[in-house]
Amino acid sequence: MRTIACACLGLFLVFFSPVANAAAAQRGTPSAESARVAAAASSLAAVTGIAISPLLGTGVYGAYKYVKADEAERAHLPWFALPGFFIPALIIAGLCAAKDTFGVVFPPGMKKPLDALELMENKFSGLIAAGAVVPITMGSLGKVLAGSAAMLHSTVFPPHLAMIGLASVDTSWLIDLLTIPVGVIIFAVVWMASHAISVLILLSPWGAIDAALKAARTALLGLITLTAQLDPKSTLVLCIIVIVAAYLVSGWAFRLTVFGTIFSWDYFTGRRHRISVAADGQRVFSSTALTEHKVPIRTYGQLVKTESGAHRFRYRPWLVFPVRETEVVNAQTKIGRGLFFSTVLSQDRALFLLPPRYCGHEDRIAAIYGFAGVEDAGLRKAWSWLKEALGGNSTPALTR
Repeated sequence: MRTIACACLGLFLVFFSPVANAAAAQRGTPSAESARVAAAASSLAAVTGIAISPLLGTGVYGAYKYVKADEAERAHLPWFALPGFFIPALIIAGLCAAKDTFGVVFPPGMKKPLDALELMENKFSGLIAAGAVVPITMGSLGKVLAGSAAMLHSTVFPPHLAMIGLASVDTSWLIDLLTIPVGVIIFAVVWMASHAISVLILLSPWGAIDAALKAARTALLGLITLTAQLDPKSTLVLCIIVIVAAYLVSGWAFRLTVFGTIFSWDYFTGRRHRISVAADGQRVFSSTALTEHKVPIRTYGQLVKTESGAHRFRYRPWLVFPVRETEVVNAQTKIGRGLFFSTVLSQDRALFLLPPRYCGHEDRIAAIYGFAGVEDAGLRKAWSWLKEALGGNSTPALTR
């Protein structure tokens, strides 16, 4: 997947560079060149900004196009640039920001359901933006590149070569073929990296960390928006830096995205009430202890028990590549029962994270795999300690 994305981006840049250079060499006036750079910067900044925060970015971009358009042009604006969309979008984005701002004073258990809801909103709005907003935005960039390509065409093939047919060669179709797919790839790479922040907010136990992560993401979006208005060339450089950085963490962000998707889906659909734990082959996420086996953290796979009693973890890199597996050390293995999800522990080190679908099924899983037992962990353990400290009955630390 990384190779395909890199090849597409490389092809786009290889084609774009000579076109841009020819346009710079043949530009009619400095103002025309500045207009082309500003248009390209605006399109790339819009795609990058919307990918960072789809709902907020689309709302801001739509409001900008609405305010900038003349009264007669507003009737022909796309749907995301109409008040019926961008006003509710900005209100929802503001409520999400308020949740993280004031969530510092609330216990994590009261805020996490709202974090999970925002995670689902980010996926939904990202899907809409990738399918509708990004193609429209990249179409504008395609027009800029097409104009530069026409300039390059007239430079390489002057009119006196028309007799041999070279002047009739048109490369605008290639630009149209490249811009939208490349724009979607750029959006997907940056969105995954940004979406990872939403997953980290969901996993974070402290409201202050949530607010800091959200503020950093919003600040980056604001910086891209501001530079697009002040200095388009700086915006191009900034967007390229963001895209490259997102590409470098794409593997980590993809695993975190899968993790957040499954966790939020299990939580909101109440899947734990609808499943029956099979005799073998539970779906789990790898944790820190498996990095010694060169298994990246939060890799999604299947925990199986062989006929010899050994535990093996089977997974597909990027969910599509050939199956790999590694044997798991099962010395003193037990399950830590958490409030929102549980973990498989070996000598107090986390081996696997169990999706929320297995909440309430920990004893059954421990019996299937022959684990030592189940004990409270995380917030549930803290609650048991508090009840005991106040003189109440606490949950036994270890049950078989």
